[in-house]
Amino acid sequence: MADRNDSGPTEASVRRALRRAADGRALDTDEAAALVTARGDLLDELLAVAGAIRDAGLRDAGRPGVVTFSKKVFIPLTRLCRDRCHYCTFATVPHRLPAAYLDRDEVLAIAREGAAQGCKEALFTLGDRPEERWPAARQWLDERGFDSTLDYVRACAVAVLEETGLLPHLNPGVLSWAELQRLKPVAPSMGMMLETTATRLWSEPGGPHFGSPDKEPAVRLRVLDDAGRVGVPFTTGILIGIGETPAERVDALFAIRRSDREYGHIQEVIVQNFRAKPDTAMRGMADAELHDLAATVAVARILLGPGARIQAPPNLIAGEFELLLRAGIDDWGGVSPVTPDHVNPERPWPQLDELAEQTSAAGFTLRERLTIYPEYVRRGDPWLDPRLDPHVSALADPATGLAVESARPVGRAWQEPEDAFVPGGRTDLHATIDTTGRTDDRRGDFDSVYGDWTQLAAQVSLDAQAVARSGGAAAERPSADLLAGLKLAAEDPAALLEPRHEDAAMALFAADGAALDELARIADDVRRSAVGDDITYVVNRNINFSNVCYVGCRFCAFAQRERDADAFRLSVEQVADRAEQAWKAGATEVCMQGGIDPKMPVTAYADIVRAVKARVPGMHVHAYSPMEIVTAAAKAGVPVRDWLTELRDAGLDTIPGTAAEILDDDVRWVLTKGKLPAATWVEVVSTAHELGIRSSSTMMYGHVDHPRQWLGHFRVLAGVQDRTGGFTEFVALPFVHTNAPIYLAGIARPGPTWRENRVVHAMARLLLHGRIDNIQCSWVKLGDEGTVEMLRGGCNDLGGTLMEETISRMAGSDNGSARTVAQLEAIAAAAGRPARRRTTAYGHAG
Repeated sequence: MADRNDSGPTEASVRRALRRAADGRALDTDEAAALVTARGDLLDELLAVAGAIRDAGLRDAGRPGVVTFSKKVFIPLTRLCRDRCHYCTFATVPHRLPAAYLDRDEVLAIAREGAAQGCKEALFTLGDRPEERWPAARQWLDERGFDSTLDYVRACAVAVLEETGLLPHLNPGVLSWAELQRLKPVAPSMGMMLETTATRLWSEPGGPHFGSPDKEPAVRLRVLDDAGRVGVPFTTGILIGIGETPAERVDALFAIRRSDREYGHIQEVIVQNFRAKPDTAMRGMADAELHDLAATVAVARILLGPGARIQAPPNLIAGEFELLLRAGIDDWGGVSPVTPDHVNPERPWPQLDELAEQTSAAGFTLRERLTIYPEYVRRGDPWLDPRLDPHVSALADPATGLAVESARPVGRAWQEPEDAFVPGGRTDLHATIDTTGRTDDRRGDFDSVYGDWTQLAAQVSLDAQAVARSGGAAAERPSADLLAGLKLAAEDPAALLEPRHEDAAMALFAADGAALDELARIADDVRRSAVGDDITYVVNRNINFSNVCYVGCRFCAFAQRERDADAFRLSVEQVADRAEQAWKAGATEVCMQGGIDPKMPVTAYADIVRAVKARVPGMHVHAYSPMEIVTAAAKAGVPVRDWLTELRDAGLDTIPGTAAEILDDDVRWVLTKGKLPAATWVEVVSTAHELGIRSSSTMMYGHVDHPRQWLGHFRVLAGVQDRTGGFTEFVALPFVHTNAPIYLAGIARPGPTWRENRVVHAMARLLLHGRIDNIQCSWVKLGDEGTVEMLRGGCNDLGGTLMEETISRMAGSDNGSARTVAQLEAIAAAAGRPARRRTTAYGHAG
């Protein structure tokens, strides 16, 4: 976060920065901060540079000279807030309000009036989590059966969609990844002003955000990134004139740019000027000066580039429309002919005719847009939930993505289209992957779906340098630590997880040569003591019901776009057919997982389980990763516990503990653009265990990770097991690199070394001793010879016959996609131990 109090720039430094900007050169923080101070002729030059960049962007977008706005109504759902921003008159106290929240009928009355006057956006603005500060808010929600303000926001958004057809834009403040997932299906867009990255304005007494937990810059930056991970078209911006320095101001713009480059989700950046209000702590502070605003808008345009959509609120600029258009804006934001600006009630919206005239006088044409910007309307998946598509399509021009100005909103059912999920595509991929292989080595949107590869590579490089400085890599360790680690491994292996023994554990992760042989021998002795000599396996079948996915996992070569040649979807009947085939072939388990397919009905998950149980009542259903569970629950609008309960009642027996990768968000946000955070993974599996649904546990290693993160991952698993006892096994998953996007982009290494494979499997046995007895090695990823070696170094389980395996094969594994019982037993024999068939939960089978 920025915390700077630099002296002002000189005129010479402003001129140098202007020359660089005019030449199209990248600006650093000092240069951008210098430009913010430009005035007089220098300001005119700055505005000209910014305006030219804006004009080029509009030409590239196919709408030269078009400035947009959204015709909206403003719905102040609640004016209660747990924060205490010193400039805000929107937030108030309960006794000044007739009720803690607008009720549903009041919300719909505002929306209906807006629809009648041709508005298309319903802007929901509200305070952050008021129920956590105000008992009146908590009571209001409880009396109406809502667990939280966000639950009520979701319900009201659905009501507006169904009753009026207006498109909700949600501004509920700070949201978690899971909350964004839950709200995305009911709103084409969302927003939250970053405001500033100056931590001192939040942390120091007297600062404008002091005492406001939701205004901590780090928290708000996390929301920006999480919105990108979830794929929400997102509006953000900065608030200028609240005590920040020019350097702090541009630092916020750089932060917005970084997030957008990584995720491509920032649909609009607002540059808003502070206006002092009576009855606030900052009522005596001077308003942000309009030339300061214009300079900042121009710098935002230069930094964010021609493709950015930049807005200045037209009711806060004292009639200086031309000045802001010269500065590089291309949008006036939401303007309402119905409701006031409840955040700035003393500043009325301009009349739309006046706005059009002022825009035209500056040489531009005013056009109406929707709350979701045209670029995202035209892209569709994964930016727009299928349940919102009919509402948006009814109001959008398909050629431009802008609003059809003559269209009038009409209420429509908020439901999944009946024909959205169409089975078909390359449904034989599970078989032909071993013959004809995949069509291409990468999906068609490789350059966009995963974010900005250049920025990601730079971040990985910085992380690697930090790891090297901290000693987190598998560097040579002092011999005393290694000897202590081997001694502890033999005497009390689980103690290696304790922080006081971290040096010893890290030394073991770096073991090689004779020390590695000794580590593997100790791990195998611990295995023998824990589970005996039997090598177990299960007769099972993998069934992937869809590989359509837009989450953007950078390690995954399985996911495809709907229109890619290798994409497929199975019907519920086809899944049941494969389960029946597996049963007839002797299987006792089906493992079912798929991509996060935006068009898969939320009912399909339980329907698949029921269909399998109806067809083959005795089949054990091991299905749905934590990522599938949390996204499906979010789409359904129910808590994860309720969703899992429904699946359990449908017949779900256990869940795979996949989607774990490395349970460290620093690694996860490199490996994946949009997957669930580590804490959410823990929440899902823990909830499943509490409901009696056991799971496996996994770790994928050998990409951009390092041993200290492996140790942390094992600690997380141990903590869950101590609380729930629900893990049946641990499965080590070596990263298969060949077709993995993050490897093709030159960022990940080519999988783990042979030494690392031996170390990870041996350490899994030792670190999880007394908690998770069964340590599985993956023949799909290691091959038969590699699997034999792991069985000699701590592992006791071979996994399953699989019958089909598409995920690793799509990534480039060359070890086939199925093994017979005889082949698995031959692997066990090669390791010198007996084989035994098991159930999913490690009981005796057959």
